[in-house]
Amino acid sequence: MNANPDIESDAMAETPCSLCPLKKSPLFLAHSPEENDLMQSLKRREVTLKPGETLIREGQTDAPLYTLIDGWAFRLKTLSDGRRQILNFLLPGDFIGVQQKMGDAAAHGVVTLTDAVFCVFQRDALWELHRRSPTMGFNITWLTAHEESLVDDTLLSVGRRSAEERIATLLILLFKRAAALQTDAGAGGVPFPLTQQHVADGLGLSLVHTNKTLRKLERRGLHQIVDGRLHMRDVKALARLADLYGDGRPPQRPLV
Repeated sequence: MNANPDIESDAMAETPCSLCPLKKSPLFLAHSPEENDLMQSLKRREVTLKPGETLIREGQTDAPLYTLIDGWAFRLKTLSDGRRQILNFLLPGDFIGVQQKMGDAAAHGVVTLTDAVFCVFQRDALWELHRRSPTMGFNITWLTAHEESLVDDTLLSVGRRSAEERIATLLILLFKRAAALQTDAGAGGVPFPLTQQHVADGLGLSLVHTNKTLRKLERRGLHQIVDGRLHMRDVKALARLADLYGDGRPPQRPLV
């Protein structure tokens, strides 16, 4: 896992906030021209990382704020002996780094799963958004609460669900989140860059138990992972097994 570098971007390759590719998706609420201008004024640059690179180090005190524009990443905490807990997985549109702004240092790390592109915002952007736009300030609150709900789902899984229920929950939630970003709504499957180790570290399972459970669910015809893509074969059965609140479909959401 690479250390967090001071990454410089190619300014010529940057996309204006008003032309952000995520704004084409109906998943995200539209910005007003004034909100576009505000975000553009706070944006520093864009950075691109390769799989397995560190965006934010645990304990880092100077991390800016980020929006994930393309690719997947995850938040994690580690123990002194190297054991890690993946807190949640990050997909395009997720806003990253708010937790550090509530304290002196980053309480978690962020590592990429795939090639990923991030918009980088100045370190006082959180306060400027609240000060200059109450609507954007509310959007930050909404996104923070939404991320907390995802972590709550993970805690429920680790604390109370069986291995089958944990993996069923993870699969269907990630599928629904990724499908909402696609024009085909997941009909052709969705990207699934997680290894079995990522699944195990996100759900508090051993690697052996994770492998056996994934194979068991696939043999039952509930899902299939082929060539890095996740396909749902029996969504209703998987949802019943997961015992989800709701259908797992993400609501329309703000974009920062």
